[in-house]
Amino acid sequence: MELRHLRYFEAVAREMSFSRAAERLHIAQPPLSRQIRQLEDELGAQLIDRQARPLQLTPAGRFFYEQVVQLLGRVKEAAEATRRIAEGERTWFGIGFVPSTLYGFLPDLIRRFRSGLQGVEVGLSELTTLQQAEALKAGRIDVGFGRLVLDDPALHGEVVLQEALVAALPSRHKLLGQARVSLARLADEPLVLYPARPRPSYADHVLEIFRTRSLSPKVAFEANEMQTAIGLVAAGAGVALVPESVQRLHRDDVSYRPLSDAGVSSPVIMNCRADDRSPLLARLRAQLRTQARAQERRRS
Repeated sequence: MELRHLRYFEAVAREMSFSRAAERLHIAQPPLSRQIRQLEDELGAQLIDRQARPLQLTPAGRFFYEQVVQLLGRVKEAAEATRRIAEGERTWFGIGFVPSTLYGFLPDLIRRFRSGLQGVEVGLSELTTLQQAEALKAGRIDVGFGRLVLDDPALHGEVVLQEALVAALPSRHKLLGQARVSLARLADEPLVLYPARPRPSYADHVLEIFRTRSLSPKVAFEANEMQTAIGLVAAGAGVALVPESVQRLHRDDVSYRPLSDAGVSSPVIMNCRADDRSPLLARLRAQLRTQARAQERRRS
């Protein structure tokens, strides 16, 4: 699948006409039709109902169209930002993050970091901790916020937060009758684990928490995304251990309980290149310290 396939499909789906799309793309209609056929063959799905008058997208086509619009929009943004950086108009600063950090301090940190920052393109990338390590060393991002310790001399990591874990339970679950839930009780329930890959990951951290207490949880499902794991909990497929900030993801069909076991937490670790002395990284660190002090004052 190539970028032109996505652009061709977007044009046909927007125009609902091969002839108008071909005119818009400045190509002949037969090769356009062949390109769309190739795309459908590669996906193994019919995207356009050619028998309908006018043309219509199939259910698979409607879903794919929404994804393509987002992808092409992101490509356009990336191209424009790259041009501005190449022309010296802006500086690039990339931030990687695992999804669970978006429910805690990170959005406020990024908002304050960007406030008043002129001539800087701040890029945000959802990446696992291991993917962040690769992106840091390749120069694709400048800082990453993950939940695993990276044993790599090329990288520097510091724990910025120890976040308590809580149990995510389906509504009307029997354990909701307790103010606090023990890991021993959770080990008797089917466990929804995430992410399934790549490993090691937060999933291994959760399993280690149980193992250090001589508990063997019953893993029922492994999801790649935290939101998927929460959805499986809502469906009654099992329970999950999640950072407490995830409680901000309000759902009527999921409830949370703190743990009765002491010291069950997950670190949020800020990673960067060990030799990075950039002013922008220093600015982010300073903002992080300011935010941490303000949070301590609120607690006290």
